[in-house]
Amino acid sequence: MGMTMTQKILAAHAGLDSVEAGQLIEADLDLVLGNDITSPVAIKEMEKMKVEGVFDKDKIALVPDHFVPNKDIKSAEHCKCVREFAKRNEITNYFEVGEMGIEHALLPEKGLTVAGDVIIGADSHTCTYGALGAFSTGVGSTDMAAGMATGKAWFKVPSALKFILTGKPSKWVSGKDVILHIIGMIGVDGALYKSLEFTGDGIRHLSMDDRFTIANMAIEAGAKNGIFPVDEAAAAYMKEHSVRPYKAYEADADAVYDEEFTIDLATLKSTVAFPHLPENTHTLDEIGDIAIDQVVIGSCTNGRLDDLRTAAEVLKGRHVANGMRCIIIPATQKIYMDAMEEGLLKIFIEAGAVVSTPTCGPCLGGYMGILAEGERCVSTTNRNFVGRMGHVNSEIYLASPAVAAASAVSGKISGPEEL
Repeated sequence: MGMTMTQKILAAHAGLDSVEAGQLIEADLDLVLGNDITSPVAIKEMEKMKVEGVFDKDKIALVPDHFVPNKDIKSAEHCKCVREFAKRNEITNYFEVGEMGIEHALLPEKGLTVAGDVIIGADSHTCTYGALGAFSTGVGSTDMAAGMATGKAWFKVPSALKFILTGKPSKWVSGKDVILHIIGMIGVDGALYKSLEFTGDGIRHLSMDDRFTIANMAIEAGAKNGIFPVDEAAAAYMKEHSVRPYKAYEADADAVYDEEFTIDLATLKSTVAFPHLPENTHTLDEIGDIAIDQVVIGSCTNGRLDDLRTAAEVLKGRHVANGMRCIIIPATQKIYMDAMEEGLLKIFIEAGAVVSTPTCGPCLGGYMGILAEGERCVSTTNRNFVGRMGHVNSEIYLASPAVAAASAVSGKISGPEEL
């Protein structure tokens, strides 16, 4: 029986010739990731284990990003815990204020994630790195602790859904619209503990930033991971950002999939997920007048340079609506610098938006854009659950950077072509 991409990677890291869906394996890890919320719990669990040090100081990444710069005493204490652990164990890849970014944008940029890797992270959006052809998945803090101590993790080998992408998306349709369309199709539990495996000639029309966005939100369909084949674009990205060797795996021709879906990217329209689930999707042409109070452009889903360029293209020469709060958060320091050198930040500020230091901030209701009762926000983040960005009676509409920027200008949910 043939294997999927994910199954081949897991078999190799378990030292097995083959694996099949449902099999329990122990696999070697290439990277263990934690942030300022999840790492302190893992560190305390490691202390209970009474282990001496970590399995490999070069294969652990600690990225305080959720409440950084610290918003209060508790968040400062969490970061202090992580900082001291990193220093005590001489962790190579510890990224503090001034060097940090949102973890899932930062690690590929730093060249720490490459094709063929097995990566766990105590954050559900660790599945982002599947864009590069890696198996990456979120775990709990206890599993993170075990991973830091032993360099190994237990997995149940996932079955897979195959998505064949064809055609070329139109001007304002991006990776965010693709993944929202998929989640709308199969539901938030449509891929529970499965691998989303993407293939087809349409992939060549998706930028790496598009692919990171799609892989990032695989978890919003319940998936264990999302993964793309390693093509010229992925190879070029890794060559630019990493000195690590990588291994590209391909699914066998007779690999078994639970279901297969074909999506013509040319037919997709700008898509918005209404409250309070990412599966509650509507295309722009189905939406009436919905007034909004705030727009957030950023997060591990859509805070990359392509996202900021798109937002700037929409906002250039325009101004956000009267009373509108438009908050733009570059995902890393490098993205911030590149956006500044390209003049994007000037466009944002002249349009009446504000630009924040890299942080997860409002995405999880942390800070830098919390919603009050009754307020509505169009956001490029990944979740719109009840109370996710503030008050339980606020509303979050998930959308692409193009739709978010256009909505900031019009004061209601809109696409760029409506301006």
